[in-house]
Amino acid sequence: MTFKVAQRRTSAARKVTVRTAAALAAGLALVMGAAATGQAAAATPAGGTAPAKPGCDGAEQAGATSAAPAWAAAHQPAPVPALTGTAAQNVAYGMPGQLPIGLWSDSGVTLRTPVTKGTVRLDVSSKGFSTDSLTVQRYEPSSRRWVDLDSKPGSGSFPTRGVLTFPVSAPDASPKHPVGIALRLQDLDRPGTLTVAASLDDGRGHTYRAPVRTAEATRPKVTLTGWDRGATLRRGGTGRTVTVTVKNTTDRAYPALNGSYYAYGAGGSHALTPKDLTLSQYRTDRGWVRVPLVAGGCDPGMSAALLPTTGKRLLAPGETAVYRLKVAVARSAPRDVTHADAGFTVGNGDASFHSQELPFTIPGGTPGR
Repeated sequence: MTFKVAQRRTSAARKVTVRTAAALAAGLALVMGAAATGQAAAATPAGGTAPAKPGCDGAEQAGATSAAPAWAAAHQPAPVPALTGTAAQNVAYGMPGQLPIGLWSDSGVTLRTPVTKGTVRLDVSSKGFSTDSLTVQRYEPSSRRWVDLDSKPGSGSFPTRGVLTFPVSAPDASPKHPVGIALRLQDLDRPGTLTVAASLDDGRGHTYRAPVRTAEATRPKVTLTGWDRGATLRRGGTGRTVTVTVKNTTDRAYPALNGSYYAYGAGGSHALTPKDLTLSQYRTDRGWVRVPLVAGGCDPGMSAALLPTTGKRLLAPGETAVYRLKVAVARSAPRDVTHADAGFTVGNGDASFHSQELPFTIPGGTPGR
C-alpha cells in the first residue's frame, strides 16, 4: 500500500473520529499516527520503514506500539478474480452487498470483448459518507502487489461523487473466455450507501457500460455506558469506569479487533503527561490491570493500545466484544490543567471504524497559572 493511501486513510479517520481541534492535534494524532506507520509499511520492502511526518518523531520512534498487526504487512497470495455478469455483457462489475468499514472488500471487473490499450472507468457516488474516503485498488499480477486507481477527487468539502480509472489490456477476452480483473475497496469514513457505474473504453472508439451496482457501507454497533460529557475526575480520586461494547452487526468477521484510548489536556503553563493519568483495563483472566499510556512523538498527548476483556481479537458476525476501562487523575497532576479531551477508538488492524469522545473536567485547579 502506498504512503499516499496511508495519508488519505489517516485524514479520513481523523475527520470522523475527532470533533475538537485539541484532540485532533494531540490525542488522536498519536493513535492514527501509529496506524499510518503500519499502513505505509505494507508498501515498503521487508525491513524497510515508512516515511515519518516531517518535523516529528514517528509514533514507534517515540515508544508507541503500532496497532497494525504483522499480517497487514505480510505478502498476500494472488487473488482469483471472480467473474460476473452474463455472456451478453462486454463489461461487468461486481461487489458484495455489504462493505464493512475497516475491512477490504473484494470487487472486480469482467471483460468479454477484446481490449488493447483500453481504460476502465468507475463512476462512484455515495450517500452518508465522502467519496474522498473511498480507497479502491487493483491487483497487478506482474508486480504481485495492489496499486491505487487513478482518481479524480470530488468537489466540495464533502463530495458524494468521484471518478476512478485504470488502464487495461485483454486482447483475447471474449464471451467464451472472459477476463477478470481483481479489485478491492474500502470505505474509511462512516456508514452509508455506495453506487458504482463501471464502463470500458476499448481504445478503438467503443464505450461499453456495465450494470450499476449498489452496496451498503456498514460497521459494528458500538455502545458506551458509564460516561457523559459532564464527567469529573478529581486529583487523587478513585477514578471513573466506562464500558464500551462492540457488536459485530455486519456479515464479515473482523480478524484483528483492537481499541485505543487517547487523552490530551493543557493549561496555561503545563500539559498532562502519562504520569498524570492512570488507565486500567478489566481482563477476564486477570481482573483490573494497569495499562501504560505512551506520550506522543509530535504533540503533548498520550495513548494506549487495548484488547477486549477476553483478549480475543477475532470478532465473528453476531459476536460481542467488551472493553472496561477505569481512568483516574494523579494527585500531582498540574493545577492549571482543568479539562482534558479524551476518547476511545476501535478498529480492525490499522483502520479505525468508530470513535467516542470521553472528555472530563478536573476541578480544584488554578486556571491560567
